Amino acid sequence: MPVTLTITWEGVLLSVLAIAGICLLVYLIILLKKLIGTLQEVDKILADAKVISAVAADKAQKVDGLIDGAADTVGTVVNAIKGNQSMVSAATNFVNATSSFANIMKKTEPKQRKKKTNK
Repeated sequence: MPVTLTITWEGVLLSVLAIAGICLLVYLIILLKKLIGTLQEVDKILADAKVISAVAADKAQKVDGLIDGAADTVGTVVNAIKGNQSMVSAATNFVNATSSFANIMKKTEPKQRKKKTNK
């Protein structure tokens, strides 16, 4: 008894489409599995970023307060210097006069020693 097998183009095309569909389904399953793993990692990163941004915001508020305090202090010092400008000028003149006198004394001491040794 001879067995006859008939293959049609329609059957071949349907078989190829079925195999391609199965391969596509397997590929989509693998892709979804990787996507779920990636989303879990992104969730962890975002949770960590939320904590870090909260800490950074807290530190920024503290630094802002310190800068405001430093600006107030500098402003107070500047105002005090402006108000006491004559006192600052007097102190500066006194320091300059003292240093000039000290320089003059240093220059005259070696000359006196040289004169004494030459006699």
